[in-house]
Amino acid sequence: MQNKGAITFLAIALALVCLYELSFTGASYSVKKKARIEAAGNLERETEYLDSVASLSKEDWSFLGYTYKEVQEKEINLGLDLKGGMNVTLEISVEDILKALSNYSNDKTFNQAIALAKQKQRSSQEDFVRLFVRSFEEIDPNAKLASVFGTVDLKEKINFNSTNDEVQKVLESEVDAAISNAFNILRNRIDRFGVVQPNISRMQQRGRILVELPGVKDQKRVRQLLQGTANLEFWETYECGEVIGYFSQIDQYLSTIVASKETTQPADTTVSEVKSGEETLLDKVAKDSTLTESASAAEMARLHPLFAVLSANVDRTGQPNPGDVVGFSSFMDTAKVNAFLRMPQVKAILPRELILRWSQMPYEYDKTQTMYSLHALRITTRDGRAPLDGSAVVSARPSTGVTGSEIKVDMTMNPEGAQIWARMTGDNVGRCIAVVLDDYVRSDPRVVNEIKGGNTEISGNFTLEEAEDLANILKSGKMPAPAHIVQDTVVGPSLGKAAIHDGFSSFIVAFIIVLLYMMFYYSRSAGLVADFGMLANIFFLIGVTVSLKAVLTLPGIAGIVLAMGMSVDANVLIFERIKEELRAGKNIKAALADGYKGASSAIIDGNVTTILTGVILFFFGSGPIKGFATTLVIGNITSLFAAVLVTRLVYERAIKKNWSLRFSAPYTQNFLHNTNIDFIKLRKYGYIFSITLSIIAIVSLSTKGLSKGIDFTGGRTYVVEFPQPVSTQEISKLLADDFGGEPLVVTYGASNQVKISTKYKVDDPAAQDDVNNILYENLKDLAGNPGAESFVENNIKSSETVGPTIADDFRKKAVWAIFFSLIVIFSYIVLRFRNWQYGLGSVVTLAHDVIIVLGLYSVFQGILPFSMDIDQSFVAAILTLVGYSINDTVIIYDRIREYLPLYRKRPTNEVYNLALNSTLSRTLNTSMTTLFVLVVIFFFGGEVIRGFIFALLFGIIFGTYSSLFISTPILYETTRKIRAKKDAEAAEVVKKK
Repeated sequence: MQNKGAITFLAIALALVCLYELSFTGASYSVKKKARIEAAGNLERETEYLDSVASLSKEDWSFLGYTYKEVQEKEINLGLDLKGGMNVTLEISVEDILKALSNYSNDKTFNQAIALAKQKQRSSQEDFVRLFVRSFEEIDPNAKLASVFGTVDLKEKINFNSTNDEVQKVLESEVDAAISNAFNILRNRIDRFGVVQPNISRMQQRGRILVELPGVKDQKRVRQLLQGTANLEFWETYECGEVIGYFSQIDQYLSTIVASKETTQPADTTVSEVKSGEETLLDKVAKDSTLTESASAAEMARLHPLFAVLSANVDRTGQPNPGDVVGFSSFMDTAKVNAFLRMPQVKAILPRELILRWSQMPYEYDKTQTMYSLHALRITTRDGRAPLDGSAVVSARPSTGVTGSEIKVDMTMNPEGAQIWARMTGDNVGRCIAVVLDDYVRSDPRVVNEIKGGNTEISGNFTLEEAEDLANILKSGKMPAPAHIVQDTVVGPSLGKAAIHDGFSSFIVAFIIVLLYMMFYYSRSAGLVADFGMLANIFFLIGVTVSLKAVLTLPGIAGIVLAMGMSVDANVLIFERIKEELRAGKNIKAALADGYKGASSAIIDGNVTTILTGVILFFFGSGPIKGFATTLVIGNITSLFAAVLVTRLVYERAIKKNWSLRFSAPYTQNFLHNTNIDFIKLRKYGYIFSITLSIIAIVSLSTKGLSKGIDFTGGRTYVVEFPQPVSTQEISKLLADDFGGEPLVVTYGASNQVKISTKYKVDDPAAQDDVNNILYENLKDLAGNPGAESFVENNIKSSETVGPTIADDFRKKAVWAIFFSLIVIFSYIVLRFRNWQYGLGSVVTLAHDVIIVLGLYSVFQGILPFSMDIDQSFVAAILTLVGYSINDTVIIYDRIREYLPLYRKRPTNEVYNLALNSTLSRTLNTSMTTLFVLVVIFFFGGEVIRGFIFALLFGIIFGTYSSLFISTPILYETTRKIRAKKDAEAAEVVKKK
């Protein structure tokens, strides 16, 4: 064996590196185990213990010179499906960035182009800036973008003579800079949030950012943190008494519209028809404070449409209360009030300088905590924007005030901001100044005196967490544009623990089965060496995964187990080659050398095709699918190293020590030896069988179709657990009214757990709480009447939301992933075998396997008791099947390529049959070991990946079949002319003899 010293050094060095990387996981596990013992089942005490250790310095606690907090960052990174937490895809609003770059232009063509680009984006993955520019030119071909974007801020880059193409390049550059700024702001917020091993990365599509937060429990807090733009503004205000009269006029005007509709007469009332002498609601309140209570709701809505949903901020005598609040409304009625206030006729009544904003928190004196206050802000600037905003804030921190009873946020402003703040407070002594955050009033303190120096505070019934988050947001900076959640996945910690248990149970059982099988089939000595190589492979795989900071997901564990099963293939190929060499009469040393040499070509080809498939899957996949692709690729690389090089070192050592080596057990020695199946003659039966299955698959796909998951359709899914078995039909009917139609409800694993799918408000990123409330209100009786928070935290085991835009992205990526995998494999086979017929046979075989598996999913959907949705996991299964099937095909092709020049005088069909029969033992052995592994994962790996494994199971069965009865026969058919020429030459040679 050449370079034995270098290979030994590399193996030892890699082992030491892996051991070093994995030691941090061991140290972290030791601390967590001690925390569980100390807490004795109390989760709060366990968390406190871990937080206390994490706060210790290196002098008080260290491992290899690292603090516990640093050790946690270096331990194995578990994905959300194993640890619990949130996976969020954010989309920065490029629309808002363009509006800001135009200085909020009122240009008609500009605003129409924005609206048209938004409409186009729903069915396109093209960049928004390009869609906008194209829409702008479609609406007005003669219009110039420079007239819109030639603002003061862009005057150095855009002038009046700039072409649209030049402006587009500037816009793309500015948008990229704004998105980079948003990315950095989000990263700063997340770093201050205190999550261990967070992951934030930019996605390929412009404006999308992936955020993974393992272990977080407060979903609402995370969503607010990520989506908040930190648009802090300070506004001067009106007093209630200065504007409440306008609201009386609006109420009177709306009542006339209602009356005109009731009498079926046209509603042509104008603002001037609201006579000043008529009795207003304020007068009526003064006469009878019990008006609202005594009148029915319908009567109130008819007589006073506005004040039926907005309680005026007046006292019992009808006089306006002091302050900037004009009224209060239930959270259920705020949308109605907004609709009234957006009416053009109503806007005409209100002063142009008036802006109305709702409070962010419920009114503090409302016992039900459902009433929100409406504040009257006053425009005092020429551009209609706030005179002071968050850009002036240089520092912010939470505080508890002098008494410690009220939590506030203290801020310090820059000199320019301090000067404006002093002017604002000086001009508004005795009046309120509204502190507005992301268009909601956070507090409205009354100014006592002028405030100089730029130091101020924000109060507003904060909790400590809310104050910390607000300070964090203000310190990180204002987002250049809103960030909307277009996809989010939430996995509860209990489901994560179950996934860990299921995943590792399947791993251990499958591992033991494969170890025993190798010893059973190839004798104890050879089996033990193969098992050692497999152990080394798993050790290297996990060590490299940790060192690369890759995320280990549940599909990732499946990838490890599958890589383990497929790594057996290398040992099987080597052992079968060694057995052939021994039968040829070679001694053990020569047989080993020639066996490794003869198998190396097939091993490399098989692993390279699988690695190429894994790379494509990593490139086009996301979340858990990337975890699967990562472990699959790493597993194939470490398998090559462990199976080909490490086991060779062991054998070299064994030969040097004169150990007794056997490569077959007595009871398997002649299994599949000297088989003489005429596969070429049987090919027509294979054609008939495959064509029949393909027709059934195509008919089912055309009529019944496939059940597309929300990855491809968009929507929301929830896994909900109940204390007892439940009926899916009953749950569907309970939710039908609120969801606007019956959602899809299926049993998910146990009979007391269901998966609910709906498209309700999927376009609204702020609707998560509404959906949670609907689930709670309708299902609380079945859940044993827990509290609302308890239901969300404990009964909802996981949730996932995929917006329609990103669903379209997933669909296109899935198609491109399969297309590119076929192209790459075809190109590799043609390049490797230097014959297009080999590539054609491979691609036709793969298409055959994919069509049949798709047909199986179509035929059995709704029949089998587990999810058979077509989603990203299914695409991962298809691509894995592609890699596995091509691996089988390549090994047979490799043997055909070897035998054709070796047996030139034999008819081609005999050579093909000889190649197929000689690799039959390897084909069936690899398939059996992989199937053993997959069957174990199918039963013990948990519900999450059961559909995924089902596709792999039947994919490998049909992949094995097609490599014998489809790929080789197609190669045989397409080389007919070449074969006929060679057969004629062989016949001539025989005739001469």
